[in-house]
Amino acid sequence: MNIPESSYPRVVIIGGGFAGINFARKIANKHIQVVLIDKRNYHTFQPLLYQVSSAGLEPDSIAYPLRKILKNHKNTFFRLAEVESINSEKNELMTSIGNISYDYLVIATGTKTNYFGNKSIETYGMPMKKVPQALNIRSLILQNFEQAAITHDKEARKALLNFVIVGGGPTGVELAGAIAELKNHILPRDYRDLIPEDMQIYLLEGSPRVLPTMSEHASKKASKFLSKLGVLVHCDTFVKNYDGKRVTTNSNLELQSETLIWAAGVTGNPVEGLQADVLVDRANRYKVNEYNQVEGYDNIFALGDISLMQTDDYPNGHPQVAQPAIQQGELLGKNLVKLISGKPMKKFKYRDKGSMATVGRNKAVVDLKRFRFAGFFAWFVWMFVHLMALVGFRNRVIVFFNWGYNYINFDKAARLIIRPFNKLN
Repeated sequence: MNIPESSYPRVVIIGGGFAGINFARKIANKHIQVVLIDKRNYHTFQPLLYQVSSAGLEPDSIAYPLRKILKNHKNTFFRLAEVESINSEKNELMTSIGNISYDYLVIATGTKTNYFGNKSIETYGMPMKKVPQALNIRSLILQNFEQAAITHDKEARKALLNFVIVGGGPTGVELAGAIAELKNHILPRDYRDLIPEDMQIYLLEGSPRVLPTMSEHASKKASKFLSKLGVLVHCDTFVKNYDGKRVTTNSNLELQSETLIWAAGVTGNPVEGLQADVLVDRANRYKVNEYNQVEGYDNIFALGDISLMQTDDYPNGHPQVAQPAIQQGELLGKNLVKLISGKPMKKFKYRDKGSMATVGRNKAVVDLKRFRFAGFFAWFVWMFVHLMALVGFRNRVIVFFNWGYNYINFDKAARLIIRPFNKLN
């Protein structure tokens, strides 16, 4: 890997997500050698992936080079590689570009899409966890519009213009609202040979309400906003099968659709090599103590979505969202310096800053500890929080400009088929 020898202890980080980069920033410029390994050379701001999928933003607006994050930090290195396994006895990590030894290992590999064993959905459905997947969805949506404009078969046109989103959490709700805005504002202007009413957006949720992890107030408001936008919401509805053309569910609902977007769940993305009993089977997450140490290991830590820290307040672990990952990364950065210095570490306690979701223009819901609100002010708060959370000043400026332009012109300027998507590949 061409990492220089050092008298400082070496900390290897797997993953450049929220947990990984916040941890790296905290221990940078200390008497520690830091090596960050990721299979992509950029950090992805996942909360805005749906806007790339729906042509609202270009991918470089929500991605930031990992080397740029680390460039001003001494004794800090980045390597582009795929991690293969861990040898905890030798304190060694095996990767696609060679092996590297470590004194401390931090696993921040996040999650991957969970299809719950449904192979047909895995084969024909569209996941949205990565930038390339978001671009695939964008291309497919626009290709469907183009194909619908030239087909003479009414049933084929209906299938092309039916969009099925599975999962009524924040991702599914936000994506449904964004695609509805394509229908309401873009389709009538760009595709005058299509009838907007022929396009339907279905949101399918297995629980009794959308946004099941948020308050009843947020759920009711979000359902109302989606209905106004023309989204057809079906709760208590599970997808049983999808063959690329037809969606079958646990109810009488059966849909003809060329596009099924899967936003119904995630599972941990562990690395091979650690003892099997440190993984919680159902969640695929590492069991950690209140210092984020993996159970049974003194020098191996897990952060964010891949970690499961059971406490009285969170017996099933913390929610797999950005804030726990950021807070765990920052605290472990401080704790590791203390550990190396022989000082006692501080236990992690999650500070819940609330949750929010946007449903479209002037429409959002916000749950705070003491307040719940919805509508324009919630939408403004949502925009401000996400804008400030973006990595890099340039990204904030670009996103702010795009949002302002889109708001004034009722437009989504990134509707480009740069890389055509073929469902058969």
